[in-house]
Formats: sequence, structure tokens, C-alpha cells
Amino acid sequence: MKNVLVHNGYTGSVEFSNEDEIFFGKIVGIRDLVTFEADSVARLKKAFRDAVEDYIATCKELGKDPDKEYKGSFNVRLKPKIHRLAAIKSATLKMSLNQFVEKVLEKEITEVSR
Repeated sequence: MKNVLVHNGYTGSVEFSNEDEIFFGKIVGIRDLVTFEADSVARLKKAFRDAVEDYIATCKELGKDPDKEYKGSFNVRLKPKIHRLAAIKSATLKMSLNQFVEKVLEKEITEVSR
């Protein structure tokens, strides 16, 4: 993936504001809003690491489990025609629709992250 930082199992988005001349981002994949910013790449990396560590420490102080893992299930809404074609394709491959969708997503994610 491009434009992301990773630290201690957490992922942060990276964006640039030309108007403000700063890099900024947030920790993605958690329910809380944790942001960071800096005026250089090196400082942004440090700000992200500090934000992750602060998030973990704050959660500990509050007695709250920090968000990190996904439960592995989500609902997907499709056009009926796509749903039908996916069901037919998964049946021809002798796999469940869930297995088929996982396989397709895994392939797409692998291609995107190269």
C-alpha cells in the first residue's frame, strides 16, 4: 500500500496539504479519532509513532481495550445481477459465496499492495 505508515500493528494514513505545507494523517481501523501532523517526512513518522504509543497509553489509563483487530465479517451490498453472477461463479468453483468473495478480495488487495 502507498501513503501509509505502520507501527506496532497500527496503520496511519498519510496526506499532504499544499496550502498549509504540512503532512497529516490519522490512525485507521480504530473507532477513535487519533490524528498526527508534521512539516517533514521524518517528523511525520515520529508523530505517527508517538500518536500510536499515546493512544495505547490513554486506552490503558481509561481501562479500555485499544482497537486493533477486525472481527472478520462485514455486510456487502451488491447489485442483484452481481450477486447472482458471484453466486453462480462460486458454485462452479465448488466454494461458498463467502469463500469466493474472500478469494477475490485477497487477490485484489495483493495486486494493489505491490
